[in-house]
Parts: sequence; C-alpha cells; structure tokens
Amino acid sequence: MNLSHYKSPEKRLKEGPQGAKPKRMLSPRNIMLYGILFVAAAYYLLPLYVMVVTSLKGMPEIRMGNIFSPPVEITFEPWVKAWSEACTGLNCDGLSRGFWNSVRITVPSTLISILIASVSGYSLANWRFKGANLFFAVLVVGAFIPYQVMIYPIVIILREVGIYGSLSGLVIVHTIFGMPILTLLFRNYFSSLPEELFKAARVDGAGFWQIYFRIMLPMSLPIFVVAMILQVTGIWNDFLFGVVFTRPEYYPMTVQLNNIVNSVQGVKEYNVNMAATILTGAVPLIIYFVSGRLFVRGIAAGAVKG
Repeated sequence: MNLSHYKSPEKRLKEGPQGAKPKRMLSPRNIMLYGILFVAAAYYLLPLYVMVVTSLKGMPEIRMGNIFSPPVEITFEPWVKAWSEACTGLNCDGLSRGFWNSVRITVPSTLISILIASVSGYSLANWRFKGANLFFAVLVVGAFIPYQVMIYPIVIILREVGIYGSLSGLVIVHTIFGMPILTLLFRNYFSSLPEELFKAARVDGAGFWQIYFRIMLPMSLPIFVVAMILQVTGIWNDFLFGVVFTRPEYYPMTVQLNNIVNSVQGVKEYNVNMAATILTGAVPLIIYFVSGRLFVRGIAAGAVKG
C-alpha cells in the first residue's frame, strides 16, 4: 500500500480547510436568480389573488374600487350563482351544464388519443415497419400545422357524416388533433428506454402486444401522466373548437364562461365573473398539482428527447 500521500490529522488541521470555497447566500448571482423568480411568481400570482378576493366580495364592496384589499365580509354567493344561476345565453343554469359537457368531451378524447398515440409511438420506436419514416414525417408536419386552417374542411366532413354539432364530433376532432404531438412524445420516450429489454423479449418469443403490455406499459407511467396533463389542459381550456363544432346545449365550460363574462344584460357582476373563471380553470389546475411530480419525471426521462 502506497502511504506517500497520507497525511496525519494533525498535519491536515495545520494546513487548514481544503476544497471549493462555500458560496455566499447573498451573492450577486443568487440575488439576480431569486429576484427573477420572485418577479415571475408575482406576475402569475397577483392576478390569481385579485380573482380570488374579488370572487369572495359582494358587489357593494367591489364598487368601493380597491381590488387588492381582502374581503371585509366573505360571501360564497357569487360562487353559487356562477355554478347554478348565471345566464349563459338563453339558459340561466350557470356553469354546471357546461362542466358536465366538458367532462363528456375531455374524458373520451384524452383516453382514445393517448391509447392510439402510445401504440403508434411504440411501433415507431421499436418496430421498423415499411413506411415508418414517411409516417413519422407526416406526424411531424401534422404536429405543427395551425389547426385554424383546417376548421372549415373539418366542418364540411362532419356535416356530411352527420355528426356536426354533436359531442361525438367534437371528441373525434380533439382526438385527431391530439394524436400527432402525443405520438412524438411516446415515440421519443420509448426510444430512450434500453433497447436490450426489447431484444431480450423478442428472443424469448414475445410478440407485439406482449411486449407492449408486459414491458413498455409498466415502465411508462411518467410519460402517460405527461400526455394526460397535456391533453386535459388543451381540451378543457379549448374555446374555438367548442364554439365551432357544437350547439348551445353542448357548449363546454369555456364557451359558457365567455357567454357569462360578455353578457350585456343587467349589471356587470365582477364577483360572479371571477368565480366562474376560477371554477373553469380548477380542473386542469388540480390535475397538475396532483400529478405534477410525475409530469416532471416524464419530461426528464426523455419525453422531449429524440
């Protein structure tokens, strides 16, 4: 054993501390970093604070003009009215009908698009079928085509098929437009997994669906959470497709929110408008907070690599 570089504890104490110098907490770099983060957080939290405190005030208190002051007397009447009494056009049943319409649109659209995209991404990543490169190129192009330019042809197609103005037609539209980007995400994620697992399964005689269900799915929870959050957020917050492809009785929550806020009848009730806005955005916000850690894991594990 070579002891030429060994130093006794007494000698180390005489030489003093070694290694990198500890960084100061109030260094210029940290001050700039935390300052930028504070400004960014205030930029997003301040409007949310105004929405919450306004929704908890009565109209006499709102007319006093101080939007930043907390409510003197908290009332949940604006929330009740936004949910079940506010007028959204000819109907005055609040956002409750639009909420269930959004659920009936979001759930099947998310499940179907994720199912198809995961199988397509798995095929592109692990099974080199004929025409795979062409199919991948079409997906890349389709993921970045502005969907506004395709609205009119889709309206014609849905009308000819006989499902224009129905919830099923809107579900099909959301499913189709969500598949390209989701397929790219799944393809990149499956490509980042060790290829040896796939080869070993093939040597053992496993087929297409056996490998998918027994090997790929158990390892793919983070990317499924990423896809779910992206789809739920995009579909739930959509306004354009909802107002173009459905009738008033099938309007999603965002369209009804627009009708409440832009109503020209009666007095402008800002507290009801704020409560309706928070109710509309609550679902994707809750889903993100519940599964946000898995979302970050899915991104870090290769969801945007390729």
